[in-house]
Amino acid sequence: MSTTYEGITFERPGHASKRLETPDGTVIYVDPWGEQLEDESGDGDIVFVTHDDMDHYDPAAIEAVAGPDATVAIYEAVDTSDLDRDVVDLPYSGETTVDGINVETVPAYNDPDGDHLDDDGMPFHADGEVIGLLLTIDGTTVFLEHHESITADVFVPPIGGHFTMDRSEAAAFARSVEPELVLPEHYDTFDPIETDAEAFADDLEADGIRVELF
Repeated sequence: MSTTYEGITFERPGHASKRLETPDGTVIYVDPWGEQLEDESGDGDIVFVTHDDMDHYDPAAIEAVAGPDATVAIYEAVDTSDLDRDVVDLPYSGETTVDGINVETVPAYNDPDGDHLDDDGMPFHADGEVIGLLLTIDGTTVFLEHHESITADVFVPPIGGHFTMDRSEAAAFARSVEPELVLPEHYDTFDPIETDAEAFADDLEADGIRVELF
């Protein structure tokens, strides 16, 4: 399933893997994971990776989606020595341009005093391990992940809980972002992140915020 906003087409092969196609035909993948890909499309012009968890940094999946001249941009803390491509390093926090697309990277992590902790009481995603991406595409802002004090036209939050925000936390955060469109991700792939995505959509649509389960 796909959805479109301001000429940008959004698809979610599954989990946290995203495919965006811009009005000029540029194809962008974010965090492709091989277990969610149906084929080796090889149509990607740009591939972004936000952190090194296996369901986000998957060298085989990057090769499967990336075209021969694709630009691969990865958070600089990720060890990419097993990837046979040149890589553009993305900073933990800052602004850069990747093939004409303005990219702002922001810290994204679990609150060490919050609920998303492992059995040892440590955050699943500690400070310094993950980035969020704010992309500006033909004047449209697209935010992927979670960070305070961000506004965007399109917001793509994880809603599965356990490792990330749950649907209630994501809905509350979405209201602060004030987006035109919300596209939830990172849910229902396996038991710990099963959630009621329809209820998430209903909560926000009651407030006049468009949600698409893409």
